[in-house]
Amino acid sequence: MRAIHATKLSFARSRLRRVERRAPGRPSRDRFRPLVSVVIPARNEEQNLAWVLERLRGVHEVILVDGCSTDDTVAVARSLRPDIKVLSDHGRGKGDALRIGFNAATGHFVVMLDADGSMDPGEIPRYVDALMKGHDVVKGSRLLPRGGSDDLSRLRSAGNRGLCEMVNLLYGARFTDLCYGYFAFRRSCLPLMKLCTDGFEIETEIVVCSLKAGLRIKEVPSYELPRRYGASNLNAARDGTRVLTTLLRRRLSPAPGRLRNPWAEPGNYETMPASLATAPTKPTRATSHAKGRTSRSPALGASFLASSTAVRPSRPLIEMAMVHPAPL
Repeated sequence: MRAIHATKLSFARSRLRRVERRAPGRPSRDRFRPLVSVVIPARNEEQNLAWVLERLRGVHEVILVDGCSTDDTVAVARSLRPDIKVLSDHGRGKGDALRIGFNAATGHFVVMLDADGSMDPGEIPRYVDALMKGHDVVKGSRLLPRGGSDDLSRLRSAGNRGLCEMVNLLYGARFTDLCYGYFAFRRSCLPLMKLCTDGFEIETEIVVCSLKAGLRIKEVPSYELPRRYGASNLNAARDGTRVLTTLLRRRLSPAPGRLRNPWAEPGNYETMPASLATAPTKPTRATSHAKGRTSRSPALGASFLASSTAVRPSRPLIEMAMVHPAPL
């Protein structure tokens, strides 16, 4: 009888601890449904945009940032999705358009998507799933298992590999892909990135600024499709040089402010689950579960150690284990 009573008491205490860990007034993860904002920069994509918009389902809002199109890009978007938000950029490039779209987003999570049909909107659930598990930034990789590309030339592949190795060397990371623009992140983390670039180099800027801000980054497999119609605006030599310049400039610049609590905004505690309200703290290691190795990150300097409010980390900075695609 004493053994049965002790077992029941232990079970009751365990349930009590679980209840106490859940903050009052917050919904559980099972009931939480994040609002997803999709930002699509576009310029003269009337032939490609229909394929993308028809496959966007279950999102909170779609924001199209038009880059001074001379065709019917905006008209096609409004005819296919009457609730779409259409904004105009300053004509400076992809980075300029994305930053305008990010500022207009109102969802909990933000996904950036190209308008040329090279990124499958059906992959969005796997990005959202990784964010729901506690990561701050999720980036697609064409080089992970179950990823791939039908549009990656030898020149672009060599440049991407070299730039990716440079990021890994400078920041102690273990990324497999760098110059690929399929991203998702928590909107509350956006101010910490301090994005400022105007071109394709914004994809690299998101990665390195997230590393310097101490955000938790996850790579998930993604398959790049060929552009459906028209010619790409990407120039491998010009944009590769801009990526390298941005990478070195950001490496030498001061680190942005560290993240205390990504959901510390008015009203967020009413909608965010307790499991996501834990602030990522100072990460000191970059971990690869796939290879079983851990390495120090040289980018995380002594400036954070000098902070009197620093808290010891409870999770690794980068988890490169593959997230299995969520059922679509």
